[in-house]
This record gives sequence, C-alpha cells and structure tokens, in this order.
Amino acid sequence: MPTREEITQRIQADGIRFLLAQFVDMNGSAKVKMVPANCLDDVADVGAGFAGAAVWGMGQGPHSHDMLARIDLDTYTPLPWAEGVARFASDLYVDDEPHPFCPRVNLKRVLAQARGEGYLFNVGVEPEHFLVVKNPDGSISPWDPAGAEGLEKPCYDFKGLSGAMGYLQEMMEGLNGLGWDVYQSDHEDANGQYEINFVYADALITADRHTFFKMMTSQVAQKYGAIATYMAKPFGNRTGSGAHIHYHLADSETGENVFLDESDPRGLGLSALAYNFIGGIFKHAEALCAVTSPTVNCYKRLQVGQALYGSRSGFLWTPASITYGDNNRTQMVRTAGPGHFEDRTISAGCNLYLALAAYLAAGLDGIHNRLDPGEPNLGNMYAVGVEEIVRRGIRLLPQSLPEALDYLEQDQVVLDALGPIGPEFLGLKRDEWNQYHRTVGAWETDRYLTLF
Repeated sequence: MPTREEITQRIQADGIRFLLAQFVDMNGSAKVKMVPANCLDDVADVGAGFAGAAVWGMGQGPHSHDMLARIDLDTYTPLPWAEGVARFASDLYVDDEPHPFCPRVNLKRVLAQARGEGYLFNVGVEPEHFLVVKNPDGSISPWDPAGAEGLEKPCYDFKGLSGAMGYLQEMMEGLNGLGWDVYQSDHEDANGQYEINFVYADALITADRHTFFKMMTSQVAQKYGAIATYMAKPFGNRTGSGAHIHYHLADSETGENVFLDESDPRGLGLSALAYNFIGGIFKHAEALCAVTSPTVNCYKRLQVGQALYGSRSGFLWTPASITYGDNNRTQMVRTAGPGHFEDRTISAGCNLYLALAAYLAAGLDGIHNRLDPGEPNLGNMYAVGVEEIVRRGIRLLPQSLPEALDYLEQDQVVLDALGPIGPEFLGLKRDEWNQYHRTVGAWETDRYLTLF
C-alpha cells in the first residue's frame, strides 16, 4: 500500500487539483463527492460525509448519522477524460465503525474470511455494454455513426468496430495509461454492443475497476454522441449484456492457482478443490441468481427454450441451465482453460461487489462440504428444449426476479455473504418487482386494447 506521502507526491506530479471520494449503492451505481486535492488527509482520515437515506440500500433513514466515505489510497486513479481530477474508491464508516451496508466493506469481509482459510479470489470481468441514442419519441436505438448496424450477425464485424474505433481507442489508451493491461476490444453479438477486456486481479481490485470502467464509459461515450448502458437487455430482439466473470482461487501464501491439476481424470485440468467450488455454486445457483441478475430486466436476458432463438443473431449466448462443461459457451460455467472457470450467467446489471461476495461464499461452502458437481456436460445446451432439460434432471436458473428472490430468502449461506445487506436487498428488490408489475406498458396496450 502506498504511503500518504507517496500519494501526495503522485497527486502533485500528475497535476491533480480535485479528488472524487467514490462508493457504490446497492445497485452498484457510483456515488461521489468532489473535494480539493489539499483535503486528502481529511477524506483519508475522517471521510467525505453523505446522508445515507438519500442513497439506495444503505440501511439508513433521514435521522441516521452521516456515512463517511474514507478513501482507499491503493485506488488512486487519475481520470483519463478529465484533467486534474482523480478518483479514490472508498469504504463507508458510521460513528467511526465500518458500515456493514457498504458493498465494498462487505466484500472485504468475505475476502478476509477466505484469506483466513488460505485462499485468494482472483477474478476478471467482461464488461459488455451498449452504446445507444435516444430518439425524439423517447425510445432508444443502437448508436450507429457509420450506418453499419443493420447486420443480423454483427459480432466482430469490421465496419461495426470501425464506427466505434475512436471510442474504443480512447477507452483502451486511457485504461492502459492507468496500468490495467487492456488486451483486446471488440464489437459484440448485438448491434451497438461492445466489450473491452483487461487482465484479472484480486476480486476487490476487479470490482473497483469495474466501477471505474462504468464511470469512464459513461463520460467517454458522451463525447461521441452516445449513452453507455449496462442495462442487461435494452432491446428485445438483440443479445443482452453480461458481466461474465473468469476466476480461480489461489494460495494466499504462494499465489499458486489451486484450481489447476493437469492430471485431472475428467480431462479439464481441474483440481478436486475446483470441482468442490463448482459444486457449491450449483448448490446455491438459484439464490445466487438473485444477486448476479438483480433486476426485472435481467430475466429477459436469462431465458430458456425458444427464447434462445429470439435474438436477431440466432442466440442470446446466456445459458440458463445449471451445468458446467469444457470450453463450451452453452454451459453456465465454462472451463475456459485448465484451472480457469468462466460463469456466463452474470448480468451486466449486477453490483459486482455483492455478486463476488455471494459467489465466493457459495463456492467455499462447496469446498467445506466437498460437494461434487457431477460429470461435465459436453453437449450443446442451446439445442436442448425445456422438457428434455427437465427429463434429464438438470435444474434451471430462475426465470423471473421474484422466483430468484424466493430462493435467496431461503438460502442462509448466500444471505450470510451479504450480511445486513441481505434483508435490505430483498425488500428493495421485491418493491422493484411490485412497481414493475403495476406498470402498464406498450406491449399490453397493443395486445389487449381492442382484443375483447
């Protein structure tokens, strides 16, 4: 960890005049206060003050004592798009104690528990997102400066990428200037959808970076006349956006990947510990889904059956069956390489701090109880209908938010991973569903207005 003096020197050398003390609410949305750079000591020792009841899911009312966001010096991040400004991720404190409703504080708690058992949780994330524009009637369309977004199969298309080259290059150069080791970007499977990949790190660092990434895309996209959105399914006939995580556990002393075993009799290069971890993920998969796909809209991405063919491109690329396999994108968990898992179900709309805390706890439960996920599924799960999935005894992920919340409410391991955030999460998300359910949309009007 850099010293206060070293950070002060870097601030001066970088010409930083203002600091953003930043935390996230329950939705994973970045919240900030801006202070002059000469207030570094104050926001590091005391913190920037916030009224918690003004923010979603902080466990506070209008009578509560201030939340104080104390910056983490390790997270010093000059803003590539705004000269003279730097961001620090912060932990929330109330009455000089870490605030347990802070998603970052909660993730640190779960990571510390894992470290006490000898494990580090190394995670990479694929931040899929759309660039869109608002139409005069309030609807949205894919951002399309080159007039090239009409293809049914736009994934990796040169013309689609070329239209966004300025945006992607500015993002990549800015992030690499911060030392993130961005190694590729592409046009994704939906029209107007993009992804930029950077190397994995400790779960806390990755969650901090994911938050900053969303902050940066929102601002850089504006320069190009677009809105960057992490809404899981902004278009009904296009692929949705995920936040696929790639991960393994490492030995906390040596850093060695403890999921790796080249002599694996199942041929996937995985250790017994890795299989136990996946066994835990599968045991808690339905409850995890509430945290990793936490919005009403997420479940329009996470569908099975004929919905898999409802995308213009032919696939939604989102497995909804609780299975794992080899390097096979039709499984919930893909073994992307020896000792290396990818979970493809996690939504772009998640709060990654909460998702990783819950995910790690579920996996560790599998290790504690030596759970076996069974044999890998090597087939094409997109080609298997719902009836056949059920006949084979394969479980499906919840198909709606209230269904997932019902599972979460009964799963003590996942609830414990959220701490006091759990009941707050359940209450707010049930209210979100109720608000949605009471809303009459255009589809209902079009279908029913003159039907009877």
